[in-house]
Amino acid sequence: MVAVQTGAGAKDGAFYLQLALTMYSGARLSAMVLTNRRKLLQGSFWLFVYMAMGVAPLAQAVLGQVPTPVVGPRTDLTAAIALVLLGCICFDVGALLARHRPSGRAQGGREEPKPVMVHKRRLQLLTVLAFLCSGVFVMKLGGPAVFFSSRQEIIAGIAEAGVSADDGQAGQAFLRGFGTVPALLALLIYTRWLVTSTRARRMPSVIATWGALAALNLVVNNPISNPRYWFLTVMFALLFTVFPVSAAMYRVALSMGVVVALIIFPFADRFRYDEKNYKPVETTSVLEPMALKDYDQIGMFANTITFAESGPGHFYGRQLAGSVFFAVPRSVWPDKPRDTGVMVGQWMGTVNTNLSSPIWAELWIDFGPFGMGGVLLGIGYVASRVDRRYAKRATRRSPPGSLIAVVVPLVAGYSFILLRGPLLQASGRVAIAVICLALVATYRTDRRTSLR
Repeated sequence: MVAVQTGAGAKDGAFYLQLALTMYSGARLSAMVLTNRRKLLQGSFWLFVYMAMGVAPLAQAVLGQVPTPVVGPRTDLTAAIALVLLGCICFDVGALLARHRPSGRAQGGREEPKPVMVHKRRLQLLTVLAFLCSGVFVMKLGGPAVFFSSRQEIIAGIAEAGVSADDGQAGQAFLRGFGTVPALLALLIYTRWLVTSTRARRMPSVIATWGALAALNLVVNNPISNPRYWFLTVMFALLFTVFPVSAAMYRVALSMGVVVALIIFPFADRFRYDEKNYKPVETTSVLEPMALKDYDQIGMFANTITFAESGPGHFYGRQLAGSVFFAVPRSVWPDKPRDTGVMVGQWMGTVNTNLSSPIWAELWIDFGPFGMGGVLLGIGYVASRVDRRYAKRATRRSPPGSLIAVVVPLVAGYSFILLRGPLLQASGRVAIAVICLALVATYRTDRRTSLR
């Protein structure tokens, strides 16, 4: 339907490669929807590729319009599309290799490792931490009312709190991360406990704590004050925690994800700005919003290729190091790398440098095409292995405190942010989530420590 629309775009090699990428990712997403097993990590990967690297760029190719200028030659755009398609094939190869790896007792008679569980006392500590951190976050920004105004007000509140500008990027990440992540994780664990335990549903203390956490998340994790991709993370994580075994809900989530991403998302920035600065989308074409807003991933990958070939070349892990050690302040590390999207945007001379940098571009600028393909192969392998383990353990008959039943839905939702990039912006919440999960994790399964 998209490809046959009329527009000013050229029907050249880049167009037909984009059409092939869209068809490939659409076929793989359809396979995820129709599979008998719920594959959360692989499903979210193909949902992102189909919407952000497939249909939306195809609409841009048809109309000849892009949300972010592509400054290099057409050959760089063709190379970017080809590299994305190569990365997708490598991801599939990794997932295929994982399918043929034996598990459990088939591995030389070894038993599967003990499951990681949630420690009941430490969960209470995480809950207290969630209320404290979110409380500080709310008070720093001027009270709960700010969270129901606009994202512009939130950014202004962070600036007034004294954590802004380049040297405050780590401070911003920690403030927003600790204000939102512990609250979400605590809510997910309590939700899993209530869904899978009849005993928990008879305990007023558990129900009251869940209600208080739900109200807290309504303030700090609502769609008004948070980026759309973060709210998508919250919704995916909650949905798959509430419905841990429903194949129908899994299929509906992936199918509706396409509708939300391609039709609703381009119009869903109503709360990004206040009344004075908001400019509604005015269009008579269903394709035009996809060409004018949000989906700049293919174009930014092409710009990254042009940027590297203009002189800097590949960075051989430097950008990745900046993401891993994001918390190190620039006063300590003066040459600390900037966001890849910001770096390329500054080179392009754009006013708005809040640009995406998809995982393909992040890996390519650091490690080249072979490194990019190898890492994506590894990601596909790990995603397939985790999906298989999740399918075995995330059931209603599994213990309520099974940590993988909470972690995989959360990672599936957050993968949209990781895949979109830049990685440096996404690192803060990842690090805080790891700290929180390490706090509550245990291998002990006795009655005093386990959720029942």
